[in-house]
Amino acid sequence: MDAKERRGAILQLLRNETLPITGGELAARMGVSRQVIVQDIALLRSGGQTIFATPEGYLIPAGASTGARRVIAARHGDVAGMRRELEIVVSRGGTVVDVSIEHPVYGEISAPLHLRTRAGVDRFMANFEQDDISPLSLLTGGVHLHTIEAPSAAAMRRILTDLAEAGLLVE
Repeated sequence: MDAKERRGAILQLLRNETLPITGGELAARMGVSRQVIVQDIALLRSGGQTIFATPEGYLIPAGASTGARRVIAARHGDVAGMRRELEIVVSRGGTVVDVSIEHPVYGEISAPLHLRTRAGVDRFMANFEQDDISPLSLLTGGVHLHTIEAPSAAAMRRILTDLAEAGLLVE
């Protein structure tokens, strides 16, 4: 398989999956190194393909959501609060699409997350719990924004109520 065929196969795999696929998994399926996959993804993106690199792997976003979508302002002071926040959202059927902060020098800083499962939250949180890595919200005293998607307006209300009850929303 040549490079063009491989990139087509990568696109097809990502389009057929609803969950992210890691670079390592794509490399194994294509019989190439992870670095080749990183280069292929960069070329696909430069060619106009929308491919997100999330903590769980690569993902092509699904079509327009039929549920609810909302940007929330949240605050937590530590990694345990961050885990609690993410777990509330995914355990109620929601997706944490991204995180952003408003930095006084750089302006808005944003990162895609696309966390929608407990396993995804566990993998994401391992970065903070096992290594000495600080979350983006540390730059703003714990205050940050998330785009949240839920399958319905009722599910979104449950998510927001539970986040508020946990003291994680900025109101």
